[in-house]
Amino acid sequence: MRSSPNSGPDTAINQLVAALEARHLANLTRSEVARALRALSSCYVERRAKLQSGAPLETAGKRASFALYYGPLHFVITTEIVRAIGFRNVTAIHDLGCGTGVGGAAWALQSDVKVTIAGIDRSEWAVNEANWLYRQFKLRGRAKKGDLSRGALRPNFRTGDAMLFAYSLNELPDDARSAAMSAVVAAIGRGAAVLVIEPVGRRLGNEGWWEHWKRTLNAHGVREQEWRFPSALLPDTTRTLARAAGLDLRELTARTLASAPASGITRTTAS
Repeated sequence: MRSSPNSGPDTAINQLVAALEARHLANLTRSEVARALRALSSCYVERRAKLQSGAPLETAGKRASFALYYGPLHFVITTEIVRAIGFRNVTAIHDLGCGTGVGGAAWALQSDVKVTIAGIDRSEWAVNEANWLYRQFKLRGRAKKGDLSRGALRPNFRTGDAMLFAYSLNELPDDARSAAMSAVVAAIGRGAAVLVIEPVGRRLGNEGWWEHWKRTLNAHGVREQEWRFPSALLPDTTRTLARAAGLDLRELTARTLASAPASGITRTTAS
């Protein structure tokens, strides 16, 4: 289990939250967003069958709560993981199931070289949010609409590329995850880096796929890690929103499957 040495929010997350609040609180109160976040978190934990239908993003309140809570949360976790693992010289990040784009953006901001982001998501709203986010950080990125469960993933990756699945694989049906695994194996064989980030929680009800991925990809240099980070890495406004929605943010946790590329990439390990 890896822990973060950092103790508080950095400039990038503060910039992100300020921009998100200006964007999403123009027509909603914080109380309305907190109520929507309670409903949204219930959908993710207790009613996961609704995820494929697009229910998490069906109202303006849920979309705002997704952006204002899960956006900063996933941005911070991805930032800390990339800092620790050290994938900092990739030249192209393929953010697969990119959501609002925070995972790819967080990784790109840690890069030591110029990097492009290619995002894909089935939600048109999320794609628009991702492209807006890339502009906020002046990143070279473009997200487009596409469904990983309908053949949108193509295994044409090469050395210098990175495949990022940040909180997206658990929402796919089994056949789509199998296709994604085949693409991952092919990408690793062509020299690409792979990073899968998922929650640690055991209440998702479909843990079998993670164990299968871990066993299968271990032979291709992929290793599993679990992570714990202090919630103080998030700005006060994000933690206040979590408390108002009844969410426990004592610490930030995640688990990863990660494989370094064949050559040319610096990799470090957190102590």
